[in-house]
Amino acid sequence: MPAQGRRRPAPGTPPSLRVERSLLRDGVRLLASVDEVGRGALAGPASVGVVLVDATVRTAPTGVRDSKLLQPAARQRLVPRIRRWALASAVGHAGPDEVDEVGILGALRLAARRAMATLPAVPDLILLDGNHDWYTDPEREGLLSLLHPDEPTPPVRTMIKADMRCSSVAAASVLAKVERDAMMVDLHDSHPHFGWAVNKGYASREHLDALTEHGACEHHRRSWRLPPYADVTELETVDDDGAPGDLPELDDDVMEVGR
Repeated sequence: MPAQGRRRPAPGTPPSLRVERSLLRDGVRLLASVDEVGRGALAGPASVGVVLVDATVRTAPTGVRDSKLLQPAARQRLVPRIRRWALASAVGHAGPDEVDEVGILGALRLAARRAMATLPAVPDLILLDGNHDWYTDPEREGLLSLLHPDEPTPPVRTMIKADMRCSSVAAASVLAKVERDAMMVDLHDSHPHFGWAVNKGYASREHLDALTEHGACEHHRRSWRLPPYADVTELETVDDDGAPGDLPELDDDVMEVGR
């Protein structure tokens, strides 16, 4: 399904369940809201959060926002509340080796399907942040889907800025961000010179300088143009929370750097 809602929410406007409830009134029984984190990182997994809601969904926990707008402590406090609020939820990951093998969009698809596989039921519709349906495997669309009857792919509705408009998508982003950040902090002790406890694998100046000095390790996306082979002036640094800026977009199959 095409991207919806090109009008951006006003600054400071909290997300709501208006979109979700409209979809649920229109016949969707189970709605899976999806958001990803780690797409533009140089190291670590690509991670996808999924939140499942139905017509019984109540107002989201106070404070739920797109994860990039929240401080780390606020995100962590929200996780148990989101888990109790959602009908079901999950986070899936794809490692840097998988990013190298199938590209960032293929890795996001793997991570999302791993999360979906843990849900108690297959959703009727997936609400996906952004303007591109990376969840649907292009090799399994149309008649090709008949070759994989045991792996149903629900229809996908993309929505620009869904993480800022839709409470359930924002909740999915919080779950994914908290879990991925914890993974990067755990990896920090084995490779402290990269500063992953702070930059979470994104292109901070410390991370770029360490790559130039030490080279990439097994947790880096080696198929990407990393220092010292890349022009580091092309990569924006990030804040201390590791929230990425707008990085240049390259070939999806090699190095698509965005969020």
